[in-house]
Amino acid sequence: MKRTKIKELLSSPKTGEDVLVKGWVRTKRGNKNVVFIALNDGSTISNIQVVAEASSFNEDLLKDITTGACLAVTGKLVESQGQGQNVEIAAASIELYGKSDAETYPLQKKGHSMEFLREIAYLRPRTNTFGAVLRIRHSMSFAIHKYFNDKGFFYLHTPIITGSDAEGAGEMFHVTTMDLANVPHSNDGSVDFSNDFFGKPTNLTVSGQLEGELGALALGDIYTFGPTFRAENSNTPRHLAEFWMIEPEMAFYDLTDNMDLAEDFVKYLIRYALENCREDLDFLNNMIDKGLLERLNFVVANEFVRITYTEAVNILVNSGKKWEYKVGWGTDLQAEHERYLVEEHFKRPVILTDYPMSIKAFYMKQNDDGKTVRAMDVLFPGIGEIIGGSQREENYEKLLSRIRELKIPEKDLWWYLETRKFGTAPHSGFGLGFERLILFVTGMSNIRDVIPFPRTPKNAEF
Repeated sequence: MKRTKIKELLSSPKTGEDVLVKGWVRTKRGNKNVVFIALNDGSTISNIQVVAEASSFNEDLLKDITTGACLAVTGKLVESQGQGQNVEIAAASIELYGKSDAETYPLQKKGHSMEFLREIAYLRPRTNTFGAVLRIRHSMSFAIHKYFNDKGFFYLHTPIITGSDAEGAGEMFHVTTMDLANVPHSNDGSVDFSNDFFGKPTNLTVSGQLEGELGALALGDIYTFGPTFRAENSNTPRHLAEFWMIEPEMAFYDLTDNMDLAEDFVKYLIRYALENCREDLDFLNNMIDKGLLERLNFVVANEFVRITYTEAVNILVNSGKKWEYKVGWGTDLQAEHERYLVEEHFKRPVILTDYPMSIKAFYMKQNDDGKTVRAMDVLFPGIGEIIGGSQREENYEKLLSRIRELKIPEKDLWWYLETRKFGTAPHSGFGLGFERLILFVTGMSNIRDVIPFPRTPKNAEF
């Protein structure tokens, strides 16, 4: 008999049919006459109840069916006699695939702290919370590809190993095949990379943007979606050393086009979650964040406010609030400032534009005032910045001047500069941190809990 997933059985139950289900035991209860087993196979947050008449099964088999054990159950799908479910399976046969030691199985019926579950990340997907988060993560991945495909964008695979630093921040993981106990040095004392695998210093990418721009200047509209890495020693609920980024780049887009796309994109993703992940969202709304569904609907229903950085700074300075981080023109805004603008002042998502050149990356298009660049950050409730982007500087002389001003090695970016020589064009793009999106959509409070196996300072387990 072919296996049926529990989600399918519960969504369109055909009572009276013989079915085969396979999954893991969530709970077992009963008496000497009948045993009730809650079985879950990961396809849905809901369990299916298996009813086993004790007289029909080996006593040792029933004893070995404990929380965490893996079973295959064949039986008839029948209307449930009890509360809590519409259908259940009257078991005809049970095969025990894998026992689970009841004494040592870490996931007990009681609630567990998020900190404890991170220590057992190999098992936490079996909990209701993490099952819901991971199913939503999948749905959002699919929706991202669907959105861009339907808009005529092309998915560009940008390199994970790179010789350049897209952000100019220098917080990068080095890639090498050299023996670190015996690193070769040149006569001047510097590391000799000539015999390393690539013959030059290389790193794990912090962004696919620069290569994405090359694709946009040939294919028109592209997007990247892949892992990125920051060797930033940040132990906060918002930072990971390895995370996923969605980065569209569009030829012939100005800053307004860029903002329009960013707003449409995130609203599409949230609508998709509301329409396709309702069961998991209802659970998370009830158990993790009571305001989750209200917040998701709020973002979809409201137009985003668009103001300049200068206007935002004036609002913050005149707010009368005491800030942990000082705010003034020329300083980068912190999460407390961003969240105030969204949650208290405007009570809507906000897009900030035209930041000071001094606090933004070299590739952003310079405004005529000589002080600001055509940057944009999208700010969300509960999160702060969720998207960062800009119109890119297409003028060769201005771009080269900025690279030299920041002392970024030209030899690492010669290929990027070349595109400004051969048919340069206005173009724009942005980056959306996938895990920050998942934080918002799930209501989870720590970014370590929206990726299956988090990589953070001093932690590379599993």
